[in-house]
Amino acid sequence: MSTSNHHAAPRSSLIDLSIIIVSWNVCDLLRRCLQSIAAARGDLRLDVIVVDGGSIDGSPQMVAREFPDVHLIACQENVGFPKGNNMGMVHAAGRYIMLLNPDTEVIGAALSWLVTFLDNHPDVGAVGPQLLYGDGRVQSSRRRFPTLATAFFESTWLQPYAPPHLLRRYYALDLPDSETADVDWVVGAALMTRREVVGQVGEMDEGYFMYSEELDWCRRIKEAGWRVVYLPAAQIIHHEGKSSEQAVTARHIHFQRARLRYLQKFHGTVPAFCLRLFLLTSYLYQLLLEAAKGIVGHRRDLRWQRVNAYWQVLRSGLRPAGYDR
Repeated sequence: MSTSNHHAAPRSSLIDLSIIIVSWNVCDLLRRCLQSIAAARGDLRLDVIVVDGGSIDGSPQMVAREFPDVHLIACQENVGFPKGNNMGMVHAAGRYIMLLNPDTEVIGAALSWLVTFLDNHPDVGAVGPQLLYGDGRVQSSRRRFPTLATAFFESTWLQPYAPPHLLRRYYALDLPDSETADVDWVVGAALMTRREVVGQVGEMDEGYFMYSEELDWCRRIKEAGWRVVYLPAAQIIHHEGKSSEQAVTARHIHFQRARLRYLQKFHGTVPAFCLRLFLLTSYLYQLLLEAAKGIVGHRRDLRWQRVNAYWQVLRSGLRPAGYDR
């Protein structure tokens, strides 16, 4: 099913919030997520849409059996995060639309806090809650836009050598965790926006499969003149990466290709080519290093597992997602 050029469902005054959950093989976590939404809805008029990406763990059957009021879209394959959310937006009837990961749990009145904030701040186009780890620690969830320098240091082997101010600025570490703040973008694990924002800036870019799509979306929202805000009064638990950790090699490839797509879209072909060359060289170095350790017999099974993973990354070519030419 193609979702290109889809438009969201007509606005309904009866629905405050449409929550879209794109899920893949996290049945137990999805159940807890849906239970937390039911407990947190309060007086809000909600519709909940689950887009399942071909799960084989019984997730679609669980949703249909235990949550009959949830609108289930069962796909035959894993369609990815942006396309799955776009499919959900076609059926969203709320004034506001929330993207929510299946590995999250809504705490208390978080949904009401977010809806009320958008009601009271008509210039805000997107708002994100404070994300917490399962043990209650604050999870980094707000960012500033990456610069060219950030792209070469963040999440590469150079990160330990990055100038402190560079990543401090990117991760917005100068902003207190407990204070509401304007930011450039918020993590897509829990992100609420307006129906009119989607109509103005368009849906998520399906050229991404996962990673960086919310960065891209928030950039377009900001460029259209809307504010993006971090609201710590609303809290949501995020059991980070429970879907992507099922396919570690694919995660490497999707993560780096997404970064390259973003860089190419917003900074140009030359910087994206330079970063791609740098990343491929880095993965080749890591492959050779792991192979050498394996040859001398140091934790051989682990070494060959990593060699295979890095080889798969190199074979992919890390061409920017959507630019396979």
